[in-house]
Amino acid sequence: MALPNKVKTLLDEAQTLNDYKNCQAYFYKWLNNQFSKQPVRQLINARAEFIDRLLIKLYTETGLAQFPDLALIGVGGYGRGELHPYSDIDFLLLCKQEPGAELTGSLESFMTLLWDLNLDIGHSVRTHEQVLEQKREDVHFTTSLLESRLICGNHVEFERLKSHIVETPIWQSDEFFIAKIKEQRLRRKKCHGTAYNLEPNIKENPGGLRDLQTIFWVAKKHFHAETLEELISHGYLTHEEYQELLECLENLWNIRFALHLAAGRSENRLLFDYQPHAAELLGFGSEGKASVERMMKRLFRIMSRVREMNQMLLSYFEQSILPDQSEQTVVPLDNHFERVGKRIRVKNPSVFFRRENLILLFEHIADNPEITDIDPSTIRTVRQVRRRLLGDLQDYAACRDALMRLLKHPNGMGRAFTLMHKHGIIAAYLPQWRNIFGQMQFDLFHAYTVDEHTHKLINNIYRYFSHEHQNEFPLCSEIVTRMDKPELLYLAGIFHDIAKGRGGDHSELGAVDAAAFARMHGFSSSDSKLVAWLVENHLLMSVTAQRKDINDPDVINEFASRIKNERQLDYLYCLTVADIRATNDNLWNDWKNTLLRELYLHTQRALRLGLENPMDMRDQIRDKKQQAKQRLINKDYREDLIDMIWARFKANYFTAFSEQQISWHTEYLLGRDDLSKPCVVVSEQPMHGGTQVFVYAPYEATLFAKLVAVIGSKKAQIQHAQVLTTKDGYVVFSFVILEVDGRPISGSRAKTLRRSLEVILTDPKKKIRLKKNRSQRFKDFNIKPKVVVRPHARNDRNLIEIQAVDIPGLLTKIAEVFQLHSLHIHAARITTVGERAEDFFVVSDKDYQRLSEDAKASLHRSLMKKLNAESE
Repeated sequence: MALPNKVKTLLDEAQTLNDYKNCQAYFYKWLNNQFSKQPVRQLINARAEFIDRLLIKLYTETGLAQFPDLALIGVGGYGRGELHPYSDIDFLLLCKQEPGAELTGSLESFMTLLWDLNLDIGHSVRTHEQVLEQKREDVHFTTSLLESRLICGNHVEFERLKSHIVETPIWQSDEFFIAKIKEQRLRRKKCHGTAYNLEPNIKENPGGLRDLQTIFWVAKKHFHAETLEELISHGYLTHEEYQELLECLENLWNIRFALHLAAGRSENRLLFDYQPHAAELLGFGSEGKASVERMMKRLFRIMSRVREMNQMLLSYFEQSILPDQSEQTVVPLDNHFERVGKRIRVKNPSVFFRRENLILLFEHIADNPEITDIDPSTIRTVRQVRRRLLGDLQDYAACRDALMRLLKHPNGMGRAFTLMHKHGIIAAYLPQWRNIFGQMQFDLFHAYTVDEHTHKLINNIYRYFSHEHQNEFPLCSEIVTRMDKPELLYLAGIFHDIAKGRGGDHSELGAVDAAAFARMHGFSSSDSKLVAWLVENHLLMSVTAQRKDINDPDVINEFASRIKNERQLDYLYCLTVADIRATNDNLWNDWKNTLLRELYLHTQRALRLGLENPMDMRDQIRDKKQQAKQRLINKDYREDLIDMIWARFKANYFTAFSEQQISWHTEYLLGRDDLSKPCVVVSEQPMHGGTQVFVYAPYEATLFAKLVAVIGSKKAQIQHAQVLTTKDGYVVFSFVILEVDGRPISGSRAKTLRRSLEVILTDPKKKIRLKKNRSQRFKDFNIKPKVVVRPHARNDRNLIEIQAVDIPGLLTKIAEVFQLHSLHIHAARITTVGERAEDFFVVSDKDYQRLSEDAKASLHRSLMKKLNAESE
């Protein structure tokens, strides 16, 4: 598309910096307006043409045109003539020799003008010798030169450079190919190896623009191809595949173009912030999440196709460029399949007319650990067969039998399942999987689409059975060794989120799907019920561990009554750990591990005692005291002094803490000369999954608010809080805290925190500074605050549940409201789920009684007012 005449006129007539800015503003306005009217290819070419004209004019005006040996050369995307609205402009200024003072002055004037126009410039000034030297050392620079184009200046110098690029054998085809493959692997590793991030990078993600460009770069270097279409004549692409690549490229360009317009700058990450605007620009509607879902599903399908095509073509290239490495021993596997090196290959494409052979392909991969991938010719055949399928693979009895063999195979859910997911066979088998393919999850808790999250969960379960990963999941690895039917755990994992995106309770809907699948595949009635129960209750254990006091015997007995037996407990625990670890690479930490492990062990003990014989609180206290006392006596502490310290505490202290914590607290109290003064201890080593903070001080209603404010000011996250009063008017505060990245606090950080807590306890006038700004990542997650005041199991207390967006200082604000209403805080459970805070408090009024109806209403109003003000 040619530039509009008005843009050309404005540019030709521009004389001042302001003129150029006005011209640029008009061009961007035109570009925005044309996005919905013209093919994106024409628009990105138009921006390249605009920049060409701008650079040529400034090149002349700043005096560079008077240097006859100078050449201005576009490289990279600009060299291809492809510029998105805010893409950076990469160019090379090629000199015959080192620039003198006069040329340097003109170059500085040229660059200053470009910077004043706020253009994102990537430039270099090089002689021929310097270009060749950099080309020798830098494969990225070599790649950019492959796409070079003369903008203005000395044509002879440019042609000389081009001939050097082609003729100088600095990077041979094989070296270049190996370097680009290595580069691609590193790039994908940074994206966690998956295209299905909820905020994908349009360029860098597997299946993104870089994957397409890598195909072209290798083809250009090895075959001297100027277009992808030339690969057809070389026998690497079919006409249909070439059209598919063009279609994928056009779609990725459209999305990237819309992203730049939505962001108003150069941006390749399709962040939550930009997704609604980009979806609207692309014509997916303005319905918020529904529009975004449609856009993202399209994007993930495109990326899946690009990634598969990239793998197929680069494998073909490898056989051509690295023939010595590609010539592998052929080992027959059966009448239909053979192993070629580390890849599996089909002997005759017609074998897939028997649909069960699509599953058998992956059964062979499970049987042969040395097979790491699929031969490119077989990928091509699978792609063709997959598109021609009528109905679902599960409709064929032979396919069902083959899948059951794979599900029960010791290696079936490892690499074989990953490749089935990667090449669309799971989606071809299971219609519900197609519904969750590319399904968005609109929170900061999950990092992946539903299908990729489920794939990662299955991978986590598979690692339980691996000797190599036993230290990762020690309890899970121990449990699965006694599982009679691991396939039931895998099946529950496949179906646990299968109903997301349909509306309704995905756990209940998924349980129905799982039961139907189990019946279709010949599972017994009891096994079908177990799988359905696991799917329906897959959130039960994580919710209980994170929201309830698992040291309370009543909580454990209630949970155990829902679990019913140890077999279901084993399966649910392993499923829960795999699920949480698959949501987000940064979500799992020792604190969550400890919570789930302790809940599992407490429940296992309750089930072994028998649900009809629940553990009595007095028995629990007696057992803890005995174990804690023995720890202290082993350290030469006197029993009478231990008893004297413990006489200060009420019974609830001994139920709230473990024997390890009790002995730790007691040891420090025994070491104090004056127990009338506040005592602060921060654990030097992680304990129960986090850093423990223990405070013993005279009771004061404002203390909780002060302590959480100090911890918040140190940018530490409170995972759990316990508040208990003693018999003699003192109060015990216990916090479990972590760094923002989930690691325990340690070293100097722990010491600084302890000193700050000691200061706030001894200096009531000390001011605490809190960070007030809200994270930009949360600005599109305007969760409406929710406050519920309920009766507690104890008649003299209330349970308060608060949900709100997780803003800095939230806990301090809540504590300030409690202080205003003269509430006593007895316990707190602090949970952060992505962008959402879910906090639970056990409180009583100033007389240690349950809140009256008026008090509850007043408290509710105050909390909602404070939370609404903060969220705004």
